[in-house]
Amino acid sequence: MYRLITSDLDETLLRADGSVSTENVAAIQRATQAGIKFVPNTGRSFLSIQPLLKRLGLWNQPQQYVIAYNGGAVVENLDNRVLIKHAMPYAVAAAVFAVLRQFDVAIHVYTLTDLAIYHPRADDLAYLQTRGVRATTLHGDFAQFRSQPIMKVIAMNPDATVRRAARDAVVAQVTQPVNCTFSSGRYMEVNPVGVDKGTATLALGQRLGVTAAEIMAIGDNANDLPMLTQVGCPVAVQNATPEVKAVATHVTAANFERGVSEAITRWGLS
Repeated sequence: MYRLITSDLDETLLRADGSVSTENVAAIQRATQAGIKFVPNTGRSFLSIQPLLKRLGLWNQPQQYVIAYNGGAVVENLDNRVLIKHAMPYAVAAAVFAVLRQFDVAIHVYTLTDLAIYHPRADDLAYLQTRGVRATTLHGDFAQFRSQPIMKVIAMNPDATVRRAARDAVVAQVTQPVNCTFSSGRYMEVNPVGVDKGTATLALGQRLGVTAAEIMAIGDNANDLPMLTQVGCPVAVQNATPEVKAVATHVTAANFERGVSEAITRWGLS
């Protein structure tokens, strides 16, 4: 039995409309009742998933946790207490923003508690609405973030060619090293170098006295690779990308509808 199970949310635990199946909820509750920590591991803000935590029975609970911003923050659910935070230096974030403005993308700027979007797209806003994400419009004045903790900057376009070109430009033009990943078939995400879901998972495990071998991770996309490659039991849901399936020890027969339930039942509680 694993002591900690961490799971990506969008396209892994959650359906396309942002909801979660009763099978996944029931399996997570069985795991927590057995004393296993279930830790949502998301690129989004911890504030945007509070309704999900209520559905899972983890909302405002002590010694229960969320990993947010692709590992940029580790938060205890009780009072949303931030335990670990890795903000992006302002100069790095400003340089990334300047590069991304060259492309036809919506640019998301996440601070610890808020999201602002430059050049918002209707399809992006519709997707965010299904996730309960609130955002303001950014009109190009990036200097407003100078005194705020910037957690990540991401670019959205459903065209993978555009996303790859944006990634390549960031890598080539931003002189400081950054960590670029893809997610949800729509985003290119930029975090500070050294910040990822895997590093944050191991840091939380160390804080709790849980080793990497005692952790199961479940994911579907490229930004999940760092956690899948560093834990004892990496699991890919059926709708995962080929590169994610390639590093997984197990691949579920089910997709996001009940793949997490299958993983917990077959391998997490056995």
